Amino acid sequence: MTRQNVVVSEMKNNVATVSQKPPPVPGNYVGVTERQTLKDLDINGGVRISSWVDSMRASSPTHLNSIPSLSHHLSIFQRPSALDMFEQIIKASKGKQIVMFLDYDGTLSPIVDDPDQAFMSESMRRTVRKVARYFPTAIVSGRCRDKVYGFVKLAELYYAGSHGMDIKAPAKGSKFLKGSQGVLFQPASEFLPMMDEVYSTLLEKTKTILGAKLEHNRFCVSVHFRCVDEKKWTELAHEVRSVLNEYPKLRLTQGRKVLEIRPTIKWDKGKALEFLLESLGLANCTDVFPVYIGDDRTDEDAFKVLRDREQGFGILVSKFAKETNASYYLQEPSEVMNFLQRLVKWRRLSLRRQLRRL
Repeated sequence: MTRQNVVVSEMKNNVATVSQKPPPVPGNYVGVTERQTLKDLDINGGVRISSWVDSMRASSPTHLNSIPSLSHHLSIFQRPSALDMFEQIIKASKGKQIVMFLDYDGTLSPIVDDPDQAFMSESMRRTVRKVARYFPTAIVSGRCRDKVYGFVKLAELYYAGSHGMDIKAPAKGSKFLKGSQGVLFQPASEFLPMMDEVYSTLLEKTKTILGAKLEHNRFCVSVHFRCVDEKKWTELAHEVRSVLNEYPKLRLTQGRKVLEIRPTIKWDKGKALEFLLESLGLANCTDVFPVYIGDDRTDEDAFKVLRDREQGFGILVSKFAKETNASYYLQEPSEVMNFLQRLVKWRRLSLRRQLRRL
């Protein structure tokens, strides 16, 4: 049975589980402990709405009450920088097929107040295009697939939108394209009418909360509270929970100043990574080297998959200390671009050396 058939079979249970505590990581890493979604925390009314607000506050890394002490803040820099360790990374990938997985917001583009204005720079676009010439490359985002494609505008990439619940292969121009073109996989298609209902209901319930912005990401509804006064967070949490309580097949997760409602299926960015490797014919290969770069909590599922597979590595994009399953860090999108440019340069030089030997 292929990996694709296995994950389809798993999802028929339609139940989301709390991730297990991962194995320890050697060195000065901080491992992610057992995590729960906000809805998991709220079952049977066991936790007050204030816990939701505390969680919302914790998702704001620059919030005064959540900034770690100086010693804790600096602990992230005890872990290796992907730029400083570039040569060692290349050495580890020797003789293997590098596959690139890239988050969008906060990774390829800066975090901005208005999510509709999260444009990537032309220099970043050129860099990603060059990366895709040498390595299979996928964008894995919580955004609607069409929306993130509208930002990136590169047809030769794989796109996994809605946290990997809407996957599409390159339309053209990719020498790594395997199988048929078009949509590869939509494991939550039966939830589309439900997500439309939730979006419409929440739009009405939150219209009086200044700064709240809803985003319909097709298989996920995002409630952005970056521009909401903190005094209104409790009211916003109440409204979101009141809607969520009407849909037992949906769950709430969190990102950077965003609450996200999505189906309770066993699917996340880590599952999407595995599915894409399967689609490329690389799932069971020992000579594959996946690299995943992301900045958000939802990227941890992909980081953990790479750790469990003991293949490739994850890179966390952050200026602040965070618990993570990633192996390296980069501080901001400009460093991501620097890393990708070095990767392209290395690959070009490597190919030239191979040609000289012929």
